[in-house]
Amino acid sequence: MFSFLFSVPTPAPLWRGLFIFSMVRQPRDYLNGFLEAKITKMASLDFAPLFKLYGGQDEWPTAEMVHCETIAARSRLHNWHIRPHRHSGLYQILSLHHGEATIWLDDTRLRLAGPGAVEIPQAFVHGYDFTTSCDGHVVTIAYPLLARLVHHLDPKASIPDRPAVHRLDERSSAQALHEACTQLQAQYAGAQPYREAQLEAWLTLLYARLRSSRPEGSPRPARSRGLTHYARFTELLENAFASHHDVAWYAGQTGLTPAHLNVVTRTHANKSPLRLIHERLTLEANRCLLYTPLTISEISDSLGFAEPAHFTRFFRNASGESPRDFRRRAASTIVWESGGSTVE
Repeated sequence: MFSFLFSVPTPAPLWRGLFIFSMVRQPRDYLNGFLEAKITKMASLDFAPLFKLYGGQDEWPTAEMVHCETIAARSRLHNWHIRPHRHSGLYQILSLHHGEATIWLDDTRLRLAGPGAVEIPQAFVHGYDFTTSCDGHVVTIAYPLLARLVHHLDPKASIPDRPAVHRLDERSSAQALHEACTQLQAQYAGAQPYREAQLEAWLTLLYARLRSSRPEGSPRPARSRGLTHYARFTELLENAFASHHDVAWYAGQTGLTPAHLNVVTRTHANKSPLRLIHERLTLEANRCLLYTPLTISEISDSLGFAEPAHFTRFFRNASGESPRDFRRRAASTIVWESGGSTVE
């Protein structure tokens, strides 16, 4: 069973002028304004680069909004290590059939032995260390395509807003996922008739199989309407967390009263809307402190705080330590080697 939650160059003019946010028509729908503004202004992001593909800056090799390759195809070129990085507007699925991997998810590390899978939404910092015996696939999907596939399923198949790790204990589940990835890879690498339709069919099946079993720790199933409201709230939160809107604003945008929104979030996340807002803001602050060279004042300004002192007070209340202390403590757990950026 599943367990544990937590180019040919692409054609113009569809992607023209979007810097590195090249896989979505409207980047602000999928990436918060802070990251867009800051990354665009920075000459480089040395600590957690924004990658177009799994592990590299390569252009997509085909025009469709999905990329599929084996784990070995790219990681072998990097000594089986993929440095911590992020994606904008891209959703990634790592399917590990055999072997073992150490996976970095933001400031958390975990070990996964095959068979297993990891789903990583946009903007989450992630990296991998694979054993040389690893066998599996990495599937990267542009959000507009994924949204279209989800539309044909049901509300319970909504795109997760946080990484999900699946440990596939049942052989049938592992084989089903491996078959879907293998067939997707075959269609992706080939030139069969109706290739695009077959790609989307196998991609839909792959995504449905991941959604077909509730990971450990995930909220209990609820009415579809409640799920729709919760998905809308998380979408709004991802786009507007740095604007410091209150709960009433989110409720109004969702078509609910604040009290009803509170029921929805407690049902699906066991947390109040305000706590989720604060957690999302704190998560972004953590990422900025750990993975960017921005000063405390710059981070404070980028996250919408009027004064650095207000940011420091908020962060201390949320994390129990000052931003400076967090950066010093967290940075001590990572060793960035020149050219390799190895995570310890």
